[in-house]
Amino acid sequence: MTDTTSADLNARVTAAYDAVTDGARAEKVAKQHARGKKTARERIAELAYGGFYEFGALAGPGPAQQGAAPLVAPGDGVVTGVGYVDGRPVVIAAFDFTVLGGSNGATGMAKLDRCAERALNDGIPLVMLMDGGGHRMQEALDSRLAAPGSRLMLRLTDLSGQVPLVAAMMGPGFGAPANLAACCDFVTIIRGTGTIGMSSSPLVKAATGEDLTNDEIGGADLQAQRGVVDFVGDDETEVLDSIRAYLSYLPSNADDRPIFATAPFEPGDTAGRLDELVPPEGKTAYDVRAVIEGLADVDTVFEIKSAHAPNVVTTVIRVGGRPMGVVANQPTHWGGALDAAACEKAAHFVAVCDAFGLPLLVLIDLPGFLVGAGAEESGLVRRSARLGYELGNATVPRFVIVTRKAYGAAYIVMGGGRSIEADLSLAWPTAEICAIPIESAVDLAFRSQYEAADDPAGHRADLITLFQANVDPLLAADSFGIDDVVLPSATRGLLIEALGRVSPRRAPRVPGKRRSISPI
Repeated sequence: MTDTTSADLNARVTAAYDAVTDGARAEKVAKQHARGKKTARERIAELAYGGFYEFGALAGPGPAQQGAAPLVAPGDGVVTGVGYVDGRPVVIAAFDFTVLGGSNGATGMAKLDRCAERALNDGIPLVMLMDGGGHRMQEALDSRLAAPGSRLMLRLTDLSGQVPLVAAMMGPGFGAPANLAACCDFVTIIRGTGTIGMSSSPLVKAATGEDLTNDEIGGADLQAQRGVVDFVGDDETEVLDSIRAYLSYLPSNADDRPIFATAPFEPGDTAGRLDELVPPEGKTAYDVRAVIEGLADVDTVFEIKSAHAPNVVTTVIRVGGRPMGVVANQPTHWGGALDAAACEKAAHFVAVCDAFGLPLLVLIDLPGFLVGAGAEESGLVRRSARLGYELGNATVPRFVIVTRKAYGAAYIVMGGGRSIEADLSLAWPTAEICAIPIESAVDLAFRSQYEAADDPAGHRADLITLFQANVDPLLAADSFGIDDVVLPSATRGLLIEALGRVSPRRAPRVPGKRRSISPI
């Protein structure tokens, strides 16, 4: 017989839980705060203020490699559970830097595997708050421990396109955390605190001899410019708010419908100036973000990858309360011409929107693709094809509007006219739809003719005027290559009507087809 009572057993369990809280590790928590960082539990409390239901709190570290001392690692360095973000359940895994530098151990990876399982089975997003140092060396130098590898990449592959995947780089993020973040749809990072990359400074120096800081290798602004991360916040609150904002546009899973906002829906601040925002002169730049703001509901524009490939804008908005994605050429950078980076940025964004049922609005104003040796070295041929591939493959409603320049193959890749059988294909009065810019075409095809004239410059100008008369949005409508020419100020109403009418998904173009193969 034992003298242990139920109260004793309950107290033992309670003490075990108390031992893993921040309150039980005051010294380590103070060090974390001294770094200007919150603890994993504090971050979860700020993100999931609707409640957090933890699992795996009592899990300990896996076996240490032979010859190493036993490890002390509460929760094995990662806090996991289901939290409620704006009333919706979300699986959260927060790496705990106060436990062995947030390094990834076998038990912690098993907890992440459990998180992925819950996200898939429950049909809810997975959010990972990264603040750790990659593989745990105390468990990484033994073939018996390393040989099984990890199924987490497989799990994230299963989740991709089924539930939203989010990663926040809130501290060191080299090695495994970077690989996991790369599998996510949305990656956010804290400026000056977060990093993301394949290897940290000591390993880089040992391997290549380069003497670089972690920030020079994988700092926030650097990786944002490269397109590795989607959003940079100045502090933890801004990063956590970006997660909340991003999730607000998406359903919990691909089988749900996106969440509609409640009325009334007022247009953005620039709506009253839409008819004057796009200059008729094709070489005059303007900020397409002002156009997007005028079409969207007020205060609903959330831009993705703003620092990367600025010649194209990718943003989520609401129109009449309905979330949708926007891909727009940006005339303030290279006139909106597409390069490899812009095509990749837009293609990935289109895939995310299509996965989660967000209709797509494409605003076209571009002179074409970048050309030259640099463009070819970047693989633009295939990367441009991927953008057309993703737009053509998308099953969500697609609305395409030519706001100004629309030339050649770039017009087709952006889905112009009947290229992707868009649900709405429109042009504004400023539209110029043509196979090639008029001046370039005259120089290529008629140079010998105008150079042989008595007045070469005058004859060249006459040819340009002659052909420009054929570049007219009314002629595009006359051939029924587009649905209509509309005033910019009328466009928002047409979008709202179409969003309420068009089926949320079109049937596959080739029923029974196993899959398409992306050009990249």
